[in-house]
Amino acid sequence: MKPEKARNLKELTQDELVLKLQKFREELHKLRFDAKNGRVEKPDQIGITKRNIARILTVLGEKANAN
Repeated sequence: MKPEKARNLKELTQDELVLKLQKFREELHKLRFDAKNGRVEKPDQIGITKRNIARILTVLGEKANAN
């Protein structure tokens, strides 16, 4: 999975962002579980997923402050 772009995230609705956030959190949980068991093929995916979560939370915060 590649990093999400903030400008693409800003075009999404709040509901779509929440769904993406849930998906990324589930993926992070799975990656962490696999890392503990030594089955992660690409350890950098954990960092990418964490940054995607942070981007989504930032965009959600910006949208909340705009309203």
